[in-house]
Amino acid sequence: MIQIGDVSLNLSDPVTLIALGVVCLLLFLLVSSARSASRAARSVEPLAQQMRGVAGRVQQLGEGQERLAGGLHHVSEAQATSQSAMIQLMEQRLAEVQDKMAVNLHGSARRTAHSLGELQERLQSIDKAQANITKLSGDVLSLQDILSNKQTRGAFGEIQLHDIVSKALPSDSYTLQATLSNGRRADCLIHLPNPPGPIVVDAKFPLEGYEAMRRADTPEQRTRAAQQFRLSVRKHIRDISDRYIIEGETADGALMFLPSEAVYAELHANFTDVVREGFTARVWIVSPTTCMATLNTMRAILKDARMQEQAGAIRKELHALYADVDRLGGRVANLDRHFGQAAKDIEEIKISAEKAGKRARRLDNFDFEDLSKEAETGLAVLRPDQRVE
Repeated sequence: MIQIGDVSLNLSDPVTLIALGVVCLLLFLLVSSARSASRAARSVEPLAQQMRGVAGRVQQLGEGQERLAGGLHHVSEAQATSQSAMIQLMEQRLAEVQDKMAVNLHGSARRTAHSLGELQERLQSIDKAQANITKLSGDVLSLQDILSNKQTRGAFGEIQLHDIVSKALPSDSYTLQATLSNGRRADCLIHLPNPPGPIVVDAKFPLEGYEAMRRADTPEQRTRAAQQFRLSVRKHIRDISDRYIIEGETADGALMFLPSEAVYAELHANFTDVVREGFTARVWIVSPTTCMATLNTMRAILKDARMQEQAGAIRKELHALYADVDRLGGRVANLDRHFGQAAKDIEEIKISAEKAGKRARRLDNFDFEDLSKEAETGLAVLRPDQRVE
């Protein structure tokens, strides 16, 4: 409890405490205001000085702004002049560029037209090549159709064999589709002398097994195709050996013609056992290339045999030729004697001609006196039975 005059203050009362707080706050605010006013009074004078400095600077800025305005006007005029010159220069350059572009465009147009012409020619060539390829594709398809049929494939092999044989051998040294004594018909029978005797060439084309091997995708499929190819070639070897090797009529061997180099290469590369079986059966497998080489050897044999057959006639002709040469030598000797006698007669004729010429020259010069003397002298020397030439 605080007693101030007639007022008693109870400090435990909240209202009293709030009132005291408000009074303390007011006192604090009054003291703070007094201090702020004192500080403001002290800071007014420097602020006035700063304001005077700022006014001077503002005046300087105004003067600088006027000078800047004059400089900007001068710069603007210079910029306008340079811009005009720049525009003229750009217009000139643009004109030059347009001229160059026109020339370049004209040249490019000419080159483009030339290139288009060449391109058109090449396209025409490509069209022709495409037409040829289309035709070739049709021919290939036709060939595939031919080779897909066994009969037409056999005819294809026979035609190729006939073409090779006709180019390698004389026409009288072979027979096509010759019938043997057993009734079998051979594709070609070559008339070789004994030994070895006539030899048969039969065309075979085991294409199914070969194509199956090429189309095989798995090892099992390839094994089956290889077995099929091996059995097909073995059957052809047996057929040729049984049908076209006849003792006393043909040679003791025959040729099996394969019209495909690829099949021949595959057979000799991967089926050597089949080739050896052919050797055992005395059936020799040939391709178009090896067949031509074999036929050239046969042609040499035929030529040698024919020369031996004509050896007697050649000796008879040589004897007759020797007699003719002997008679010719005698006649040449007679002609030589005739030429010698003729040369002697010509020499005597020359002597008489010289004498006649001398007399003619003397007669031409009217040397009658000398001529009479010479004549008398000559007559006195000559015998009565001689005559003057």
